[in-house]
Amino acid sequence: MRIATHNVNGIRAAQRRGIAGWRDERMPSVIALQEVRCAPDQLPLEAFGDYHVAYDPGTLAGRNGVAVLTREPVAAVRAWGPHALSWAPGQVPVLAEVTEDVTLARELRGFVAEGRYLEVDLASAPLTIASVYVPKGDSPLAPRDPATARGAQLRYERKMAFLAGFARQLKRARLAAAARGREYLVMGDFNIAHTRYDVRNWRGNQKSAGFLPEEREWFASIVSPRTLVDVMRRLHPDADGPYSWWSWRGKAFDSDTGWRIDYQLATPRLAKLATTGGTDKEPSYEARISDHAPVVIDYQI
Repeated sequence: MRIATHNVNGIRAAQRRGIAGWRDERMPSVIALQEVRCAPDQLPLEAFGDYHVAYDPGTLAGRNGVAVLTREPVAAVRAWGPHALSWAPGQVPVLAEVTEDVTLARELRGFVAEGRYLEVDLASAPLTIASVYVPKGDSPLAPRDPATARGAQLRYERKMAFLAGFARQLKRARLAAAARGREYLVMGDFNIAHTRYDVRNWRGNQKSAGFLPEEREWFASIVSPRTLVDVMRRLHPDADGPYSWWSWRGKAFDSDTGWRIDYQLATPRLAKLATTGGTDKEPSYEARISDHAPVVIDYQI
């Protein structure tokens, strides 16, 4: 089973830039999307091809939005709020039949309307799959100037609050999946590079958002051989990267000066079934679909 995650940085822009060609060439069984950033009535439905779609757009115009695309109808949809949609190929989006209420960690209640987390139970395999978009945050260690320092501090505190709640939420989701007899896989843009192997210029980024010591410590706290496994790092234990994000600016893409901030985190039994994986980095800057590349892993399920 081929499973992919991709921060598309706007589904309408990604459609113009050729995401359908990537989708049809790689043919994943499941695709998690982040930053769909599109109101339901403006979605380019052709971007989703012949997939069944579950989508939480949130309520912030032009921001966030997570989705899970599957080849077959899913057995269940869960979201943090009441805004989830679903549709089959050739149909229009309608409110999804959310299977059950999700008990949220206190710190996450302010994020309900932002379209940051959605999970589905596959019908064809004992697997729960989630798509997540973690806030980018900011760094209080390197404010651009005094006028922006307060805003940076607030964005930093907001991200850290999200992370505190999300750590507990991941445990709840993983244990709930196990109670249903399912493995658990959470994918998406975590906006954190875990180790120095995950940032090309790691020495110069130790005060940057996404590579702060406390962010990296948080990430280390959610992965372990008994809870969730970083599947790509399991497949490539000593490699730099493979990176999944490069700035649009300068020569970052051409020089592969990237960050690995997009992950597939799986329960240990599922992680052991992964056979191959990498990022589908486009051959040229002009061919880029997004500032992120798809992270694709094949599982022998």
